Amino acid sequence: MLTSKEYDSIVVGAGHAGIEAALAIARAGYQVLFLTTTIDTIGKMSCNPAIGGLAKGHMVREIDALGGQMALTTDQTSLQLRMLNKSKGPAVWAPRAQSDKKKYSAMMTKVIEQEKNIHLKQHLVEKILVKNGRAIGVVTQTQETFYGRSVVVSSGTFMKGLIHIGDVNFPGGRGGEPPCEHLSDSLRELGLELKRFKTGTPPRLHAKSINYDILELAPGDEDPEPFSFRTKQLINPKIPCWLTYTNQNTHEIIRKNLHLSPLYAGRIEGIGPRYCPSIEDKVVKFADKERHQIYLEPEGLDTEEIYVNGLSMSLPQHVQEQIVKTLPGCENAEIVRLAYAIEYDYAPPTQLKLSLETKVCENLFLAGQINGTSGYEEAAAQGLMAGLNVIRKLRGESPFILSRSEAYIGVLIDDLVTLGTNEPYRMFTSRAEFRLLLRQDNADERLMKYGHSFGLISEETYQQSLNKQQKIKTLIGQLRAARHENASLEKMLRRPEITLKTLPGLANDFFDEHPDILRQVELNVKYEGYINRQLQDVLKFQKLEARRIPATFEFTTVKGLSREALEKFNKVRPSSVGQAARIPGITSGDLSILLVSLLKSST
Repeated sequence: MLTSKEYDSIVVGAGHAGIEAALAIARAGYQVLFLTTTIDTIGKMSCNPAIGGLAKGHMVREIDALGGQMALTTDQTSLQLRMLNKSKGPAVWAPRAQSDKKKYSAMMTKVIEQEKNIHLKQHLVEKILVKNGRAIGVVTQTQETFYGRSVVVSSGTFMKGLIHIGDVNFPGGRGGEPPCEHLSDSLRELGLELKRFKTGTPPRLHAKSINYDILELAPGDEDPEPFSFRTKQLINPKIPCWLTYTNQNTHEIIRKNLHLSPLYAGRIEGIGPRYCPSIEDKVVKFADKERHQIYLEPEGLDTEEIYVNGLSMSLPQHVQEQIVKTLPGCENAEIVRLAYAIEYDYAPPTQLKLSLETKVCENLFLAGQINGTSGYEEAAAQGLMAGLNVIRKLRGESPFILSRSEAYIGVLIDDLVTLGTNEPYRMFTSRAEFRLLLRQDNADERLMKYGHSFGLISEETYQQSLNKQQKIKTLIGQLRAARHENASLEKMLRRPEITLKTLPGLANDFFDEHPDILRQVELNVKYEGYINRQLQDVLKFQKLEARRIPATFEFTTVKGLSREALEKFNKVRPSSVGQAARIPGITSGDLSILLVSLLKSST
């Protein structure tokens, strides 16, 4: 019987990971205690006011297909929407939304507060309670104890967070908010190894202090596509961004003041994100570049703050002011919020199972930046997967694992758990071996069946997806059957110079279908050969994945393994031969020896 302080799950941290975890578990019918240090900042965009982008947009569509919330809230609060990379192949097209920060957070707060199975409380968690190797609850800063059948920790950058601005540093989980000082100690006591990472954020400028007349306009799409498969209509404004550039004056100021940067003065221990470097890093590592692109992005309709995308740094205030004034259009700009760097504790993700449950403590799940990732989208994907695996555990079912061949989310988690990460991990399309199959436009076809099985996708929405898939097959069949000058329309459409709109002999009513359906028909026909080739590769991949390694398998009994292979197998504890093959440093000889041992143990 549920008491006032016993829950099916306790979710710690109300960022993007925590939101998806809490909502998934609650919507599946379980009681969730949702704890956050500040209720006012649920779903806060700590850094850039945007959702999606290259590869990240793919994951948001996948989150949506699985029944998550991020895409829906993005559609309701976006300032502009764009489909990136349209000049390239369809595998790398990516949706991106410029978001209204305050409205996004307010909307997420409303969604959380209206969910009947979520019990939202403002508490700072300091300790994980464990009994017989299982997480059973948490203890807060006020020494209140809450009990739960599972615990999800999604603490973001708050664990021992330390903010740096020049030679000044002070504790903080992010600007203006206190850190969580003791949770790290509790996790270490459980046997988890923790390390330090660093990330940063740029300054914010007052909108009225910028000269927009000389800036390059960066509008969204005129007829944008929604992020969510469940959004029926977009009614949002179309607010532009603006483009400017650094120059040699900017770079000279940075070079002269590098000794004042805590990153280069050695005051920051944590490793920063390679793919989202600070402006100091850009100037040092790309010394041949004459300029760097800077986007000025509105943070919302009801604020005058402008986010300076591309200008993250940790230099002192007076240097930041000098740098900003070198940017065309910003000669008289006023800084509203200073840029800063932040260091924080994270748990190297090789300590996790593919379900995101920790190996050292049963029923304890980690999700988001605590696992060494960067970005709202990566965090939300992990939070949702942790939540779905909590549901499976509460039901007494096997873990829910997405394969690398069926989702970017599968790539993300497999990369983290199998390979680990030495820097804040960011998703790229190049990380996915089967990216032509994992397009952003077919995430519903790939994953909505799972969201439906968890009860997170309605029967109506699921049937609409099935109908769409059937319609695509039917239309392709019509192209295959129809002929023009002794050639099927399907074969004619495969020619690079021909599109559906220029395809001769096509009936006019063919275009009565939804543009998304028509686009997928065209892509499936034009890329059929490449798609079939990737499907064959998937079959080979699945054979290795199907060779399971029992959880109780003792790698120490495998004769002939190198010491390095033995150490890595014991550390990662791969669940399949396929996963074992992806561990860095594992040779084909190691795999052969492992396969022989597995065959012997199964006979």
